[in-house]
Amino acid sequence: MDLFEGIDEKEKKAMLSCLEARKKSYLSGNIVFRRGGHTSYMGLVLSGAVHMVKDDFWGNRSILGEASAGSMFGEVYACLADRKLEVDVVAVEDTEVLFLDVKKILTVCSSACVFHTRLIRNLLTIMAEKNLMLTHKMEHMAQKNTRDKLLSYLSMESMKSGSAEFTIPFNRQQLADYLSVDRSAMSRELSRMKEDGILEYNRNHFRLIGY
Repeated sequence: MDLFEGIDEKEKKAMLSCLEARKKSYLSGNIVFRRGGHTSYMGLVLSGAVHMVKDDFWGNRSILGEASAGSMFGEVYACLADRKLEVDVVAVEDTEVLFLDVKKILTVCSSACVFHTRLIRNLLTIMAEKNLMLTHKMEHMAQKNTRDKLLSYLSMESMKSGSAEFTIPFNRQQLADYLSVDRSAMSRELSRMKEDGILEYNRNHFRLIGY
């Protein structure tokens, strides 16, 4: 769902002024939000993409989520402004972000405009959808081995696209970080799955064949 779904351009322009929205551009690799900091703003990706990443004490990285054009990030921490960020948000390509103050979104303006109420409803719907995505990630992680994690993830991506052929938003290292598996072991398993006739792939483009 688009955060501004059901809101026409005239209403959107007036609302963004009311919310004191601001844009900022980032180069690939730039930190948008830093772990340990605080924010009262959530981000809406206008172009490009960001990853929510977390490094453990030994430097092992896990990708907890991805936000591409039209997607939000940071809304949970913005709603819990006293809570320190537990992740870094990193631009994975040149990215433009629209920042919105969550307090202003959740406080309906004095005119009680209909589109502001719709914006709140859209925000809650998107947050519910993201919770569902986190549940899906937990399903992948719960699988016993690397092959089963890959099959769980690729099956979900196929269903999302409505086709056996689809493109995923991760490169090999990012996919390994997302599934919390060793990249080399994952690459070997993908090669075996290709040899077994389960799938075909070219970089991040896949086609599922079946058993």
